[in-house]
Amino acid sequence: MADKEATVYIVDVGRSTGEKRNGRSVTDLDWAMQYVWERVTATVSTGRKTAMLGVIGLRTDETSNDLESDPHFSHISVLSSIKQFLMPDIRQLGEAIKPSQTDKGDAISAIILAVQMINLHCKKLKYKRKIVLVTNGQGRMSNEGMEGITQKIKEDNIELVVLGADFDDPEFGVKEEDKDSRKSENEELLRNLVEECDGAYGTLEQAVSELDTPRVKVVKSMASFKGHLQLGNPEQYDTAVRIPVERYYRTYVAKPPSASSYVLRSDLAGGEGTAESSATVAPKGDQPGDGNTLTSVRNLRTYQVTDETAPGGKSDVERDDLAKGYEYGRTAVHIDESDENITTLETFAGLELLGFIQSDHYERYMHMSNSNIIIGQRGNDKSALALSSFIHALFELDCYAVARLVMKENKPPVIVLLAPSIEADYECLLEVQLPFAEDIRTYRFPPLDKVITVSGKVVTQHRNLPTDDLLDAMDKYVNSMELVDRDEDGDIIEGLPIEDSFSPVLHRIMAAIRARAIHPSGPIPPPSERLMKFSHPPQSLIEKSQSHLEKLADVADVKKVPPKVKGRKRTRETEKPLSGLDVDALLHQEKRAKISPSNAIPEFKQTLSLAEDIESIKGAAKQMAAIIEDQIKNSLGDANYDRCVEELGVMRDELISYEEPASYNEFVTHLKNKLLKEELGGDRREVWWLIRKSKLGLIHQRESDQSKVTEADANEFMSAK
Repeated sequence: MADKEATVYIVDVGRSTGEKRNGRSVTDLDWAMQYVWERVTATVSTGRKTAMLGVIGLRTDETSNDLESDPHFSHISVLSSIKQFLMPDIRQLGEAIKPSQTDKGDAISAIILAVQMINLHCKKLKYKRKIVLVTNGQGRMSNEGMEGITQKIKEDNIELVVLGADFDDPEFGVKEEDKDSRKSENEELLRNLVEECDGAYGTLEQAVSELDTPRVKVVKSMASFKGHLQLGNPEQYDTAVRIPVERYYRTYVAKPPSASSYVLRSDLAGGEGTAESSATVAPKGDQPGDGNTLTSVRNLRTYQVTDETAPGGKSDVERDDLAKGYEYGRTAVHIDESDENITTLETFAGLELLGFIQSDHYERYMHMSNSNIIIGQRGNDKSALALSSFIHALFELDCYAVARLVMKENKPPVIVLLAPSIEADYECLLEVQLPFAEDIRTYRFPPLDKVITVSGKVVTQHRNLPTDDLLDAMDKYVNSMELVDRDEDGDIIEGLPIEDSFSPVLHRIMAAIRARAIHPSGPIPPPSERLMKFSHPPQSLIEKSQSHLEKLADVADVKKVPPKVKGRKRTRETEKPLSGLDVDALLHQEKRAKISPSNAIPEFKQTLSLAEDIESIKGAAKQMAAIIEDQIKNSLGDANYDRCVEELGVMRDELISYEEPASYNEFVTHLKNKLLKEELGGDRREVWWLIRKSKLGLIHQRESDQSKVTEADANEFMSAK
């Protein structure tokens, strides 16, 4: 279970925070809020009820706190008490955080108030307590009672973090020139307070610059299996080995949050949401005034069976009246409840050793799952010692163990591989799932270094095989793109260390959600450069390998393929091959007078490519139309239907390219009328259904500028009437 947390953010909203300083394009307050919003939204995104936040406004126009009668606590307002933050709280806080019209207010008094808030909320319970102060260091700060404040913060185990705009930080390289004397005194006062409390003090520029670095979520792992690692049957043999162990995840896929479906709530005032189904009800506790205008979609499933006597030909049945069936091919095999126990394999939880294999005989591609670790039972020294002996035995013999794992009683068993892992202060077994025989698919591929002819002759020199020069050029190019380099001392320098590789999908989606939560109507900011670092090779490597790439392209005789020309086929010249040869002249190809029904599609395209005027295009379209109608009329059942639909699709695409949509629209209109009036050899309505399914209706204006059919008319045409 995650620890309870209570964090109070103190945000300086004084009049001076509304100014832009040191060449920045944003005010001090907006700059500081980049960090605050990042941390607040990160906490809200976890959805944990035990992660609570509170917000205090420093140097506000009004005074609103429990100690407001004391003049030392004037111009300090509690914007939000310590609680679980939700979306309405974020929106409310965004409206409250604005630069004030005063610079009065003491940051030290605000820290005292934050300590009191934490004590009242957490009492003596176990909490992670934290106070974060963001300020520009302007205004007056009192240094009275600093020893008592320091002692109280340390006694309550509160972590104090102070971030200041343009605060001097020699380690980060920030120093503000011509600094006001009062601000220098305030920085010194805050720095001494933080150092006495063992907290964190820094400049705001460093905190904001680190926001681009995705924060990796640390998860407390729960045991996925607790049982015994055993060799032999302890119920039959006294010599059997039985070690209590626990299993935990070593690696696990971090998935981005999935989208959910929501609808407008039906109980909103003013008639909003009245079109929603009456089955959509706002969750309990959601009231119209809390800012939540959406509710989750509730799914309602009904089961129906064919019943000719019922209205509509179907009748509803209850779920309890349904029987379970198992697919066998395309057939549903019914099994009675009394016989259903045969589908459950009776197993007992445990990890049983089956055998051992030399490590060099195991192939890495056999992994079928995330990796896990097996450790001795927690708090059991005897178990830890026994497992340690087993781990060292595997390590010294350079072996892996194969075991049968059953997670829970009556659960399907899996075969796992156990590998020893020994570190300086940690020992465990690494575990991955292995495939069963049914999980393996065997495929045969031709060799890459030779060609075997039909007669069985082996050829090593072939146009499909790389030459020695090509292999050498490729080898040099690959080596030049190596990410690992060495410094002057010969030590390895990793260009892109693996610990800096973050999941772009996961962190990009989370960043977009946080941005939209803070700014409902603003644009989503682009992904950070640090997140996209692994999406492109480093520029230094590109420059380093450029000469090798050019050499490789020269040896491989790489030629640039001309781009596919888009535009009007009617006025476009026929594309010529790279060789420059006139293929049509070589083949003595003549203009085709008639399209053959047995080879309609290629000959139709060829006729269009040789057409010299619009009349030739229309003539080819008429021939194709006559062929399609004849094939439908003479089709034995549905034998020619798929063929006709394919020809119709080619005809449609080609006439769009040649800007002659009118010919196609005229034909498909007549074809629909003939099909519905059964004028093509009887009832051929199935052809019209296939045409609708393939979306081969009229060509409208969005598909071709030459068409006079609107999109609405085209949609209406696709109806069966």
